Amino acid sequence: MDDDRRGPQLPPARGPLSAAVTAHLLDTGPLPRPADAGAADPYGDDLQLALYLCYELHYRGWAGVAAGHEWDPDLLRVRAALEDRFLTALRADTPGHGSLDEALGDLLVEPVDGSGVSHYLRDEGELWQLREYAAQRSLYHLKEADPHAWVLPRLWGRAKAAMAAVEFDEYGGGRAARVHARLFANLMTDLGLDTTYGRYLDAASAEVLATVNMMSLFGLHRSLRGALVGHFAAVEITSSPGSRRLAEAMRRTGAGRAAEFFYDEHVEADAVHEQVVRHEVIAGLLEEEPHLAADVAFGIDATGFLEERLGGRLLADWRAGRSSLRVPLASAETVPAS
Repeated sequence: MDDDRRGPQLPPARGPLSAAVTAHLLDTGPLPRPADAGAADPYGDDLQLALYLCYELHYRGWAGVAAGHEWDPDLLRVRAALEDRFLTALRADTPGHGSLDEALGDLLVEPVDGSGVSHYLRDEGELWQLREYAAQRSLYHLKEADPHAWVLPRLWGRAKAAMAAVEFDEYGGGRAARVHARLFANLMTDLGLDTTYGRYLDAASAEVLATVNMMSLFGLHRSLRGALVGHFAAVEITSSPGSRRLAEAMRRTGAGRAAEFFYDEHVEADAVHEQVVRHEVIAGLLEEEPHLAADVAFGIDATGFLEERLGGRLLADWRAGRSSLRVPLASAETVPAS
């Protein structure tokens, strides 16, 4: 048996690229031509889903899909074309800082009058919006830290030791019940959501897919190890204040103790991780490979760019009274009592 029946179900296609990749995975049709990726919207549903389908083969795979597709040379050529389209657009569209010091400096400044998603959810978000936010973020949080683990073999010395220490915390410090993916599943249970891995892929927007695909893109390429470290720094440095706001949103709406705990845990853990990432991971990396400073800055800036796109999409929908999901949450799911 060379397929994993425990993997998630393949989602419906969102265009010709993702339809052809799906058909190939099921051995029912040909792959798209690599050249087809060049005409696709780099941030659009079709390309982002096609890329997600390729990347998931390196995580849990897909139900009914042969495991050998993970290293299928023809599929890898198509994936490379999709990646090139995405990465080229990111490099062209991401507003860049003049230096790594400037990029890190801006991350460390918490705006007094912040107006992002976590501010909105803390101050006026409703329970249905918190449920949608959790459903979309589950694409990453149910495999939290896994994309970042790819970088470990590409580091050494101080950077490797520090990165491994942070990852150890993300994986619960050796305790299965404290693995952050498990804690997020508990949060989802409080919110009446299905905790099945990959359950909300079809509902998730292209903007969410892009944030998760960027992690895999950076993590799976040794040449992008600096960008992955920059991305990780952006996540860890901004996580603690953002998590505090989201914990307050969970308390205000009566989401549940596990929902509160997930973000409370990140307030404490990521305050420590931020120091380790800046002073050990980044400093250690640049001590060995100073030429990667620009790549680290790019990883920080690209993360901010995609998160702003996602935030703009969520806030535009919610302020208009619309769902941010492509398909509604299933009627079988229960809304927790407030």
